[in-house]
Amino acid sequence: MVDGVREEHIRAAALDWLSKVTLDGTVPVSRVQLRDDFEVDGSRFPLVDAGRGIRKPRGWSAALSILTAAPEGAAWRPYDDSEGPDGLHRYKLRRDEGGAAENAGLRAAMHQQAPLLWFCGIRPGIFQAIFPVYLIAEEPAQAQFVLALTEAQRKIQPGSTVEAALRQHLVAMTRRRLHQPLFASQVMLAYETRCAVCSLNHRELLDAAHIIPDSQPNGDAVITNGLALCKLHHAAYDQNILGIRPDHTVEIHHRLLAEIDGPMLRHGLQDHHGKPLMVLPRSRRERPDTDRLLERYELFKAA
Repeated sequence: MVDGVREEHIRAAALDWLSKVTLDGTVPVSRVQLRDDFEVDGSRFPLVDAGRGIRKPRGWSAALSILTAAPEGAAWRPYDDSEGPDGLHRYKLRRDEGGAAENAGLRAAMHQQAPLLWFCGIRPGIFQAIFPVYLIAEEPAQAQFVLALTEAQRKIQPGSTVEAALRQHLVAMTRRRLHQPLFASQVMLAYETRCAVCSLNHRELLDAAHIIPDSQPNGDAVITNGLALCKLHHAAYDQNILGIRPDHTVEIHHRLLAEIDGPMLRHGLQDHHGKPLMVLPRSRRERPDTDRLLERYELFKAA
């Protein structure tokens, strides 16, 4: 058996290691890394189990991690799920007999309020790490646990009907902690971590931009509504200084084309006018949606 102090120590070390490897949750992590790279006292200590969605290390009282794998050929889309009236996310239990011990490990984590690591599949074998998360209630009738992704969410009474404004705030927290990081990682993988306009290859200088803003009805956080853009081109796109036609041709607003303001304006914006995007996803199903590009391009022309 592992004593509680050592279990807590390893859990804290795993959280710290994951924070460094994923740059605080902004970079995806592979199953191989989760299986082989974390060590305790010089020995490999897997953070996931092969073929299982719940990792409860031998001798531990509580689970360490939960995993939601991406289906073959597609990315997992948590935004397809519906949050309850309390605005909180849910995680399903294992329904088969073999999952009894793992479910018990989740209940122990809930009672101890132990922080969990959540690995959300964005492609087979590639995960977005969301951490720490907490289980704050069990809903046996639905065979699921209630997840809290932030400290504020831990204070909500699960199953309660909250005021519309509070629910909107809670859902916004879930979008920021779960949906947005997943969307960003999916877009970066599709564009091979390069700016679509200029092919810059520095992750810290890249954003996953929405073609249609997520505040709009058609602004879903899906790859086909996304573009990998460097900070300059993302800002220019948001301000309608830079437009992208449905045929993937870049246009720069006419008022900038006549300006003379040094090499940044010339090379960063003007030289891309009339040129095709430099980077597109290899998979056609991940390329920008033509209808969304057209809708956004019309806004650019109107500006």
